[in-house]
Amino acid sequence: MTSVGTRARRSDGEAKVTGSAVYTVDFDLPGALTARILRSPVARGKIKRLDVSAARDVAGVWAVLTADDAPGHRSGLAIKDQLLFAHERILYEGEPIAVVAADDRDAAERAIAAIELEIEEEDPVVDLDEAVKEGSPLVHPDWESFEPVHSDFPRQGNVCAEMLSEPEGVDEAFEEAHLVVESEYRAGRQYQAYLEPRGVVVEYESGRYTVHVSHQFPFNVRDRMAAALDIRPSSIRVVGHHIGGGFGAKLDLGIEPYAALAAKATGRPVKLVNERTEDLLTCQCREGAIVRIRTAVGEDGTLLAREMDVLLDSGAAGTDGPYLVSIPLILAGAGYRVGPTRVRARTVYTNTAPTGAFRGVSGTHLVFAMERHLDEIANRLGMDRRELRIRNLQQDGDRLLNGQELPDASILGKAFDAVQKTAPWSEAGRGENQGVGIAACVWLTNPLSGSVVMKMNEDGTLGLVTGATENGSGAVAMGVTQIAAEELGLQAEDVVVSFPDTDSSPYDAGSQGSRTTHIVGRAVAEAAVELREKIYEVAGQMLEASPADLELVDGGRVGVKGSPGSELTLAEVAAEATATGKILSATGSYRTPAPKFDPTCATGLLFPVFPTPTYHVHQAEVEVDPVTGKVTVLRYVVAQEVGRVINPDGIIGQIQGGVAQGIGYALYENLEIGRNGKYRQRTLEAYRLPLAADMPDVEYILLEHPDPAGPYGAKGVAEPPVVPVAAAIVNAICDAVGAPIDSIPVLPEHVLDAMDQAAKLAESP
Repeated sequence: MTSVGTRARRSDGEAKVTGSAVYTVDFDLPGALTARILRSPVARGKIKRLDVSAARDVAGVWAVLTADDAPGHRSGLAIKDQLLFAHERILYEGEPIAVVAADDRDAAERAIAAIELEIEEEDPVVDLDEAVKEGSPLVHPDWESFEPVHSDFPRQGNVCAEMLSEPEGVDEAFEEAHLVVESEYRAGRQYQAYLEPRGVVVEYESGRYTVHVSHQFPFNVRDRMAAALDIRPSSIRVVGHHIGGGFGAKLDLGIEPYAALAAKATGRPVKLVNERTEDLLTCQCREGAIVRIRTAVGEDGTLLAREMDVLLDSGAAGTDGPYLVSIPLILAGAGYRVGPTRVRARTVYTNTAPTGAFRGVSGTHLVFAMERHLDEIANRLGMDRRELRIRNLQQDGDRLLNGQELPDASILGKAFDAVQKTAPWSEAGRGENQGVGIAACVWLTNPLSGSVVMKMNEDGTLGLVTGATENGSGAVAMGVTQIAAEELGLQAEDVVVSFPDTDSSPYDAGSQGSRTTHIVGRAVAEAAVELREKIYEVAGQMLEASPADLELVDGGRVGVKGSPGSELTLAEVAAEATATGKILSATGSYRTPAPKFDPTCATGLLFPVFPTPTYHVHQAEVEVDPVTGKVTVLRYVVAQEVGRVINPDGIIGQIQGGVAQGIGYALYENLEIGRNGKYRQRTLEAYRLPLAADMPDVEYILLEHPDPAGPYGAKGVAEPPVVPVAAAIVNAICDAVGAPIDSIPVLPEHVLDAMDQAAKLAESP
């Protein structure tokens, strides 16, 4: 059987290349109305007057809905702190105030313009340091009434959630240190910038909503929407479509409830699609962060102890922030031996759009900070930066700060060796105005559960039904499809995958955290065991042979072992099963068991472990223009541990895409927040995504260390390529200019300032 490990074609490739793929923005229902949302023009204030009567009189308008027409309770992903509509108070620019449903867009826009809105504007809470100070204005004065969705966690005032770990021995290590290095790092927000803005089409009939949406996690849409509307999840059906990019932004609830309310109010299907600017302004983008690190170092470069304090910008709602505050503890001691480490992490309410999941959640700015800090330590010691890392690498059996054992931690050393063989450190970035940077990380494979139903069709193809979504990574269109084909001796093109439908698809926890190939692929392998048994039972009767003597043969056939002439096609077996009242179907499900950890290691630890870890080293070479400050990435090398390669093209594509997003994060993409709480960049042109001309030819080294629990040994691969990029690139820039830069994105003016700083230091006695 030869599907796994090959460059099999994507099952959705032809539809996407030819343009026949239907995305939500393309999808229409007969008689559908167009909806638009009136959003707050300010970041904080009191609603003094809201009059929609004139809007309801606009020709072609079917409904204008506000907080008065919606459930008045709060809901949320981790904590119930979100209302559907602004009510009395404004919390952020872009917050929904009303939704209009009309015959067409023009009528909807006229109705929006006719709404009379008066807001008493107030100074917003924007700065993270100011937000956590005692006496700071509260984004949510009623925060104490908010209910956690699952388990409670420490919180106070503008601190939505806090994680704290205080092990013994930290202070003593600092007292004995040869050197103490203290640094502060800052990272801005990053917009997912998918091609397809958020959109939805909702119809309401017989007390049920049918939601057509391009979403990474259909079951989460169903459950979160049910909580927001205060109805049963079974009253909602979510039907998936092709996804025009998501990168985490299409994991949580978005605009779906507004279209649902309008559909119920009008009795007509309703289509709601964000315009690009409102999508940018309100998307749950990557959070901004401040990371402060203090490390005790021995004379030989040994890391003796560490303190880390992290502030994450949650915006006006908690979303996934209470989970993300656990990640600093895990990453602070991942990859390197760091000694006892005190970690405090807080996610903070501000009067800005709520932040949320983005590929590599929290890892990008944490790894940037920690790897920049390692460079600073090496420079202070006068030690080679790569050598410092090698000296402190974890080994097999070492533990993360949560107590989780890493039985295969030495893989990271092999990744360093692989990069060194491809791009020798001593030879890299040595030209004028050139520099080299290196960064490493350990990343998880999301463990949440997935399931499948598989059925042999009468034409010999395999039907595969799952709630898993193909978000563009190829995890379903290549990975899961190829695993199913391998299990049954088929070609990948003989596996027919259905779009997710929460009414008929088995549960899946969504396209997130590189989990789909690993988790759903394992579920496929589990289902295949049952399906093969049923195939052998029917085929055995047809061939007058014992099922134990049968085997699957490549080309979609089943035959008697050792008797090449005694074979049947799977189509013949399936047809016989149908004729005799049998069904050749099977189910499978899988969730990664949680690794053992120390539950007493911290308070507020909601995301306590890193299951199925993978190991990564990135090395970047850059050149800076001393006149303009422009940074050119000359060479980029990635060593990525993948478990087992299912489809090399899929992995390579994810590495290239992840590096591209990381380059954007490091050098270009910028969502500055003014003191008025508004983004300064409000279009993709102003936001500045990396272009093809900005990309180097990414070199990749795939390290295979099969995971016994994974399907054919596969681990997660799609998320981690973005995590170390900013760290590697900024380390290379600092090497080129001879001065530290401790915030991202690194814009040309920052490069010129650093070069001036380096020149002044060189001139000083």
